Amino acid sequence: MIGIPSDNETHTMIRTLHLSTLVIATLLAQSVSWAASQPMPERAQALFSAYYEWLLRERPTLATALGDHRYDDQLPDYSEEAIARRKAAVAAFMRELSAIDRSALSGQDRISYDVLAVLLANERRTAAVFDEPDAAGADLWLSVNQFNGPQIGFASLPQIIRVSRFETLADYQNYLQRLDAVPAMLRQLESGLRRAMERGWLPPRVVVGRVPAQIDALTVSDVATNPIYAPFLRFPERVPAADRQRLAARARGAINEKVIPAFRALRAFYVAEYQPACGETSLAASRPSWPKAYAAAVAAQTTTSLTPKEIHELGLKEVTRIGGEMDAMVKRIGFQGTRAQFSKWLETSPEMHYANAAEILAAYRDIAKRVEPELPRLFAELPRLPFGIRAMDPAEGDNAERYTRGTADGARAGYFEANVNSVSRRSKAGMVTLLLHEGVPGHHLQTARALELKDLPAFRKTAFLPAYGEGWALYAESLGDELGMYDDPYAKYGYLSSEMFRACRLVVDTGIHAFGWTRERAIRYLADNAGITEPFAVAEVDRYYVNPAQALAYKLGELDIKALRAKAQTELGDRFDIRRFHNALIDDGALPLSVLDQRISDWIEANKKH
Repeated sequence: MIGIPSDNETHTMIRTLHLSTLVIATLLAQSVSWAASQPMPERAQALFSAYYEWLLRERPTLATALGDHRYDDQLPDYSEEAIARRKAAVAAFMRELSAIDRSALSGQDRISYDVLAVLLANERRTAAVFDEPDAAGADLWLSVNQFNGPQIGFASLPQIIRVSRFETLADYQNYLQRLDAVPAMLRQLESGLRRAMERGWLPPRVVVGRVPAQIDALTVSDVATNPIYAPFLRFPERVPAADRQRLAARARGAINEKVIPAFRALRAFYVAEYQPACGETSLAASRPSWPKAYAAAVAAQTTTSLTPKEIHELGLKEVTRIGGEMDAMVKRIGFQGTRAQFSKWLETSPEMHYANAAEILAAYRDIAKRVEPELPRLFAELPRLPFGIRAMDPAEGDNAERYTRGTADGARAGYFEANVNSVSRRSKAGMVTLLLHEGVPGHHLQTARALELKDLPAFRKTAFLPAYGEGWALYAESLGDELGMYDDPYAKYGYLSSEMFRACRLVVDTGIHAFGWTRERAIRYLADNAGITEPFAVAEVDRYYVNPAQALAYKLGELDIKALRAKAQTELGDRFDIRRFHNALIDDGALPLSVLDQRISDWIEANKKH
């Protein structure tokens, strides 16, 4: 699915439609002239630019997050017409790409060709599933559930606030237009859910149970406490004082008269019609097209050709290996009990938790201060974009910690969003690993470096491919030993627990979606093997139901990167330089694993000659 939610009832929706139609028409028209008059490199570069511009138009909230504010007054279009238009655009881009002679390209142009080919093939493969008779029109079947949707996460307006610009009068007016667009957006999503209901593409009832309460959080009667209204509680100096009262009144009107009624209508539909239609198990998994849908998800998330069976068996092997290391660490610590008992002690013992939010933030910042001076030992060149740590918005409740990327112009730093809403949710043992994953040398280092690379087209500087991005972040966790961060055995056990958790995901996700595992079996496997609490295991399993194959990306990406490192060390011997190897991994931006493998093989061969 492309994007977050959709558009103003009148001109904004029409404007988005016309712009997207125009760029496709322009692309197709240019292909004729390019073929006759343009060298292949220029033709390829024009295609890369056209693709990126199209992507931002179709995903205006992504553009906002990336620091491109041209579409701050818009939300994506989820209408049937827009979905069909996007499918046609992908097909058009694929035709144009196939008409370019790859052998005539070199350097980053050839890599960009390969990356775009994978991205487009994944989009087309997924779209093809929903063109089949038993799935036709069910594209939005997972668009609103307790993990995804306009009421939470990046798709929610409270999260958009964090990455939106509120500096000028125009910025506030743009945000007001987005508020006006909410009713149309929610109607489109409801229509998509209705189409999915007609085809039987429905998740288990249990994973949609929390949606009504989540919607309620955005329909509070006191507008001043509604997270959507937050930007109007405090204005920057650049917004004229004479306009502030008018803007605030306009926002209250939009929220009371448009946003809240629209969300209440969505809630009414959800409770009266959608939830009752969902069964005890995933009804979509009984559809004839489901195996193809899961295969498409696996290909898109992992950028490999691995089958669910191969992934499942790999996960079982990793669980056995890591379990042995965890048992050995429990003995080293001197704990008198089983691994499961030790994990429970870590989660419940007061001495393994900080007393308040301020202490948690201070601890994360202390970890970052210890890591950053050590990074030059492992990297030849580091990004300049600053990295910060801040508390997650209380409105997000128990959401998982995450990284929010900065912008290429440096106007916004990258941030590790630390969930400090509950001091009991994260033990001290897991904090080092989490900072390494979400911050440095994990997501921040890789994404910030990509933004600064001069030879990459824009679509590659900002791309996020799960197997590469999450694989890199999980690999970054393993660097804790070389950074001197796992001298504390509790922190080392926290790392092993994280690694085990990701290995279990290989087993459980494939078990659910390819081998008929029940929800209860999946929960039990996670709780028994990953060292996590049962409520956490429940939340994770329910997440796998609504994000098929996403959980596979972490471990598969990490294992691929570790295999590439072992290959480089073996083939280069004394010539192996860990600093230059790490930059070779991140200096092309996010890559499909198949492309990454070839790039590192080329790097190894080049270094054999020097």
